[in-house]
Amino acid sequence: MSFTKGCLGLGLIAALSVAAQQSLQPSQFQGSVPSGTVSPAPVALSMHDAIDRALKTNLGLLVSGSADESARGQRLQALSALLPQLDAHISETAEQINLQTIGFTFHFPGVNIPTIVGPFHYTDVRASASWNVYDGTARKNYRAAEENKRAAQLSVTDARDLVVQAAANAYLEIVADASRVVAIQSQVETAQAIYTRTADQMTAGTAASIDVLRSQVELKQQQQRLLAQQNQFEKDKLALARVIGLPDGQQFNVTEAVPFSPLTALTQDDALHMAMQQRSDYQSYQARIRAAEDTVKAAQAERYPTAGVSADYGDVGTTLADSHGTFTFTASAKVNLYDGKRIEGDIVQAKAALKQRQDEAADLAAQILYEVRAAFLDVRTAADQVAVARDNLDLANQTLVQARDRFTAGVTDNIEVVQAQESVASANDSLILALYAHNIAKVSLARAIGGAEQGIQKLLEVK
Repeated sequence: MSFTKGCLGLGLIAALSVAAQQSLQPSQFQGSVPSGTVSPAPVALSMHDAIDRALKTNLGLLVSGSADESARGQRLQALSALLPQLDAHISETAEQINLQTIGFTFHFPGVNIPTIVGPFHYTDVRASASWNVYDGTARKNYRAAEENKRAAQLSVTDARDLVVQAAANAYLEIVADASRVVAIQSQVETAQAIYTRTADQMTAGTAASIDVLRSQVELKQQQQRLLAQQNQFEKDKLALARVIGLPDGQQFNVTEAVPFSPLTALTQDDALHMAMQQRSDYQSYQARIRAAEDTVKAAQAERYPTAGVSADYGDVGTTLADSHGTFTFTASAKVNLYDGKRIEGDIVQAKAALKQRQDEAADLAAQILYEVRAAFLDVRTAADQVAVARDNLDLANQTLVQARDRFTAGVTDNIEVVQAQESVASANDSLILALYAHNIAKVSLARAIGGAEQGIQKLLEVK
């Protein structure tokens, strides 16, 4: 009975371990185990390089790999319950017996029977084997362990997609930061030029001092924006370094700008179909359902008879040179007659776990479809925003040129110039944000479909 309960427990433990693996914390994918040595020169880092490093060092993937190894070990434990168990031992025994302690108190007239026997010794060299010829519970638990192992492997594949997504998002954030730094630097230069011209005009008596103050305030504001954005740029570089496991203090430069490219090669219907076929987490849940089904069958099999054999053979004697072979062979069968509802309780628990797995898989399927549809909406909306933002930036630049010309001609003060400059800055921010949102939406779509590593390269059109 204890062996059967142990086999059932092994299957349940394996199922719980896979369930625990599915609960990887999102923060784990933002960390890593740093590797390598610091190079004195900055490292040139493409998106492919960043993803490749993340797949080797990211903490979330390493933790998932450890869970996979644990599931593999549990499968081997379940397999051992089906295979013969062999062992051998050698012993040397020295013994002296007091017959009175075991109730031997016979007395015969004229016969002296000693009550102390020995000391004597003997050597025993023996090999033994046992095998559960049939145990339905152990067989079903092994099948459940195999499915749990398959689920763990699929979870590792899914963890790779999450790592790819985390690395790509962090890389794209830096690309957007770099674009903002360049755009704000351009605004600083423009503000500096306007301030210099306004100061010259005031010296010449063609501009009021308030115009100089106004242009100077605008210059200071743009300089503050530049300092804040440069700081954010460096912080986001640190975040990427954490995701991909760069050694502490390693400087790097991103080498790809990830230009805008409309999504034309993939339809939503194709993406929905691909997602249900490719998402490793959904396939992992299907394997977990099969494991739970086998666990139910294992619980039901506790009612079935079990059969086993055991045997041992040894050589026993006072010395190895003066010994004789001995053996034992036993065949046994066991039938459960009454278990006090224990088996029924195991079945109820196993069925409850199966229902939970089925509900989780159904929820995940709906979640996958939602993620694909939401990603397509984001891609399309961001693409439209890019088009509008480009037109708006072009109009803002034209407005700034005309405002500067009017100010230079003395038609108006520099209020129009400052306002136009702010419009250009806002339009630049909107365009950068739209481009970033479009690329992030593509990354999310690649994750939603599955196979993110190849999908990102295709959707973003990076090498």
